[in-house]
Amino acid sequence: MSLILLAEQVLNGLQLGVMLFLMAAGLTLVFGVMGLINLAHGSLFMVGAFAAAAVAGATGSFLLALAAALAAAAAAGALVELLIIRRLYDRDHLDQVLATFALILIFSEGTRWVFGSFPLYLSIPEYLSGPITLPGGIQYPLYRLTLIAVGLLIAVGLFLLISRTRLGIQIRAGENDREMIAALGVDISKLYTIVFALGAALAGLAGALVGAIQSVQVGMGEPVLILAFVVIVIGGIGSIKGALIGSILVGLTDTLAGVLLPLLFSQFMSTSAAASTGSALASMLIYILMAVVLIMKPTGLFGARA
Repeated sequence: MSLILLAEQVLNGLQLGVMLFLMAAGLTLVFGVMGLINLAHGSLFMVGAFAAAAVAGATGSFLLALAAALAAAAAAGALVELLIIRRLYDRDHLDQVLATFALILIFSEGTRWVFGSFPLYLSIPEYLSGPITLPGGIQYPLYRLTLIAVGLLIAVGLFLLISRTRLGIQIRAGENDREMIAALGVDISKLYTIVFALGAALAGLAGALVGAIQSVQVGMGEPVLILAFVVIVIGGIGSIKGALIGSILVGLTDTLAGVLLPLLFSQFMSTSAAASTGSALASMLIYILMAVVLIMKPTGLFGARA
């Protein structure tokens, strides 16, 4: 493998990683603050993608599409929290799993009813299309490079929000002792709604951004949700830094293994057999990585509690 191809795959891994971060950050905030297992988080990813595709098709504006994705996912998240999730905080995790799994079915069928069963397509805007030449003569799509930059900027913004603002102080306090901050006068119900809507907005934004490089279709959020759960287990529940590091590790592992393993196995078997074997092992590697991290540190890389 040439150095240029390796560099391109590293960038692809970073791009996948930062998109996973947008999903995992909201998921880890919700789980860390509320203790809620939200299987419907991937459906909010799908809502953002469909809202963006619909608005882009109607207006032709990619920026309006992103704004619509943020608004639609945040509104859907807040509505779900107010009507359904709020009744699950004191329930067993099995009840939470069953209820949020039911939400997946409701969102899927509702989206199919509104938009139909056929995929929608969200075009990359003209000003972000085409390749850009990086140092070393690497030709890389400008849009994918923009995704990396946007994801890293959002990571910095989330870090500042959590560490430097009053809301961030309340979120961190809510992770440690919800009863105490409620006793101190914080409206815990309002805080939960804000956190859930924030996590939903991040998932919706990720869906809109990814929707421009793949088709927008019903059920597109579930595979990403599985990877996001792997990310927060690796990084540590409730840790934004852990979500970022875990996302990058998972993105690089999945991308590089998917390229390097077939090349390695092609030395010993046919090209088609090497491709299928390498692809299967690459899919397994992220779960092996998760198992290794849990063996070494059961709370995850930056998790503060079990």
